Amino acid sequence: MKKIVLFVSAVLLFGIVNAQNYYVYVTAESEDEVALIKFDGKDAKVIETIPIGTWPAEIEGPHGINVSPDGKYWYLSVAHGNPYGFLYKYSTENNKVVGSTTLGLFPASLQVSKTTGLLYCVNFNLHGDMVPSSVSVVDPENMIELTRIETGVMPHGSRISPDGKFQYSVGMMSGELFEIDAIKLKVSRVLDLDADMAEEMDHSKMDHSKMDHGNMQGMEKASMTTMKHSKTKPTWVIPHPIERKAYVAGNGTNDILEIDLDKWEVTGRMAGGKAPYNVDISPDGKKLVVTYKGGASTGIWDLNNKEELARVDNTRKVTHGVTISSDSKFAFVSVEGIGGEPGSVDVIDLSSNTLVSSAEVGKQAGGIIFWKMD
Repeated sequence: MKKIVLFVSAVLLFGIVNAQNYYVYVTAESEDEVALIKFDGKDAKVIETIPIGTWPAEIEGPHGINVSPDGKYWYLSVAHGNPYGFLYKYSTENNKVVGSTTLGLFPASLQVSKTTGLLYCVNFNLHGDMVPSSVSVVDPENMIELTRIETGVMPHGSRISPDGKFQYSVGMMSGELFEIDAIKLKVSRVLDLDADMAEEMDHSKMDHSKMDHGNMQGMEKASMTTMKHSKTKPTWVIPHPIERKAYVAGNGTNDILEIDLDKWEVTGRMAGGKAPYNVDISPDGKKLVVTYKGGASTGIWDLNNKEELARVDNTRKVTHGVTISSDSKFAFVSVEGIGGEPGSVDVIDLSSNTLVSSAEVGKQAGGIIFWKMD
């Protein structure tokens, strides 16, 4: 009897010692707040809500979020400026602001390179003319914008290569993938993601008398004869953590593009759900998780055989962002909701490909990033 008691006690102690807590930051764009979520392996809950912004009467729109490579800081892009957006730096120790700087029009996704130590943030330019936008390069130590590198029209999703040497971003409306040399601070390669389905508009059949030509100034790359409307409408790119590949969400074509980074070409298109929006790859390189913004669901893919293993319904409509835990076990998905409905963070077990928990957050849950385990 004594041995049984000791055995049970040892098992319980082992379970306590090996219990893991997961921490995730998520933005609520229409609530002007960021939530810190703790997931203990069973239940997810908000343990802190951090208000952001400086104008109480305005919706400033926290959009992109990421954590520094050492885990000591988190960075937040605030989209709605006057007219420019902002970048804020917070300490993960107390979630207090420790610095800020001005960026471009509607800054979105961002990340710090572990090699250069610099932060790269795309300027989505949501409300501006359909002209090429840029990537802001920031010294996060002093919170100074060093330069802006011109890329495509409405650059949105962006991530840095595992070695920290290259930053990848996609131009949603120009249908391009950009590779920026993170050290030389210039565009090194551009890939047309619509090349295999290129089709120019037939402007000869358009009634130009009804067009507003007053806003055409500065549209050198979108003239009446060369204007290109991307079919793919790429919204996110993620480099593979191990292989020389990258994956792009084709929001307009309902597929996920595989890019060979050595050949610099599209090597496959995987048919997915409605309007893929964000993508992430498990650190072990085995699974790709895709949010289907138009389908209120999340797809889990096996990258070895390019097979969608499961499509998980989310707790609310308008699925947005995704981030995966460092042990490759769980995916955390932000879901916006509709109208005044609260947002949510859904937790998906990547071993069973099932929804295991959900936490309610502020309205229009958007940018989301995994922080740490303890």
